[in-house]
Amino acid sequence: MTDKIRNLGPVSMEWLNAVGVFTLDDLKRQGAVSVYQKAKDKRFNVSLNLLYAMEAAVRDIDWRALPLALKQELKDKVQ
Repeated sequence: MTDKIRNLGPVSMEWLNAVGVFTLDDLKRQGAVSVYQKAKDKRFNVSLNLLYAMEAAVRDIDWRALPLALKQELKDKVQ
């Protein structure tokens, strides 16, 4: 079963499902950085906004509310 995850639309959810993430608990367990890398490795057309949206979902906030310092930290981890 696939749950609706805050900040993520249908295409993003398809990508997450393809890498084994179906629920918010799955995302929390694997971590936003790891899931982002898995989606990128599958050659999905991911952007940093997906990474930010997933991290914000884990924190239960709007993705636009992530502090700039955290966005930079996440970006550094995936590059």
